[in-house]
This record gives sequence, C-alpha cells and structure tokens, in this order.
Amino acid sequence: MGKFELGKTVVTKGVARKMEEHPDFRLFVNDSLNRYSECDWGDTCGEDKEAVDYAVEHGERILAVYEHDKFPTIWIITEWDRSVTTVLFPEEY
Repeated sequence: MGKFELGKTVVTKGVARKMEEHPDFRLFVNDSLNRYSECDWGDTCGEDKEAVDYAVEHGERILAVYEHDKFPTIWIITEWDRSVTTVLFPEEY
C-alpha cells in the first residue's frame, strides 16, 4: 500500500473544542492521524478498508474511522485531490 499526501490538515469546531477541553482526546486525534497517514484505517470495517486501499491507489476520496473507549468516534477524510484532510465527528458530516 502506497502512502498518500494529507494536504492541509484541519479539524471541525466540535473536534477543536473537545481537543481544548481534553488533552487525552488531543492525543487520540494525533495518534489517529499518525495511523491514518501510515494507511492504518483504524476501526473501519473490513470491506470498507478494501475500498479505502483502492481509493489511495486510484486517487479517490479516503475516509477512515477511529474509536476510543473514552471519547466519541472520529472520522478522518482526505479529499480526492489530496488538498485537505479533515478530522470530524460523524454527526458533523
């Protein structure tokens, strides 16, 4: 699996607020981004992981899911043109 460009990395207002309130959540987000950049799709289901691998190889939009036992689930999305990667809560989509 080849690596890919993240582009500009941004977080939504909800994620930013949670990161300010909880330093451990900030660590979770940073760890998830590191995993994501290494093509570790976290808690994305098996079938969707195959689709994400395909997206990396064929220049499509990338989406992965990361769960934590203490914090809300986050999604990380990189646009097809690799211009921006966004960290968000699913309900912010």
